[in-house]
Amino acid sequence: MVKKKKKWPSAKGKGAKAKKNTPTAAPVRERKEDDEAIEIDGTVIEQLRNANFRVKLDNEMEVMAYTAGKMRKFRIRIMPGDKVIVALSPYDLTRGRIVYRHR
Repeated sequence: MVKKKKKWPSAKGKGAKAKKNTPTAAPVRERKEDDEAIEIDGTVIEQLRNANFRVKLDNEMEVMAYTAGKMRKFRIRIMPGDKVIVALSPYDLTRGRIVYRHR
């Protein structure tokens, strides 16, 4: 004799509460930082810890920059002397995010 598994009551069944009208997908959060970021070309001067770099921009300014998440994900290596694009926040022009490495 085969035992039947006991089914739990579904949301549409008698015993469960009916779900309220909720959206199925989570709301998408807008990223303001990307829209307002200032992108400038530069050259990596020094490689620091934790994927941080000292970058000299084309306007002779030096900034501290970190590797963007997509570049970390795909393990794009950055070495001193590489030409990169740095996205600077308008709030702090001394720190930036490396978003692209030129080939």
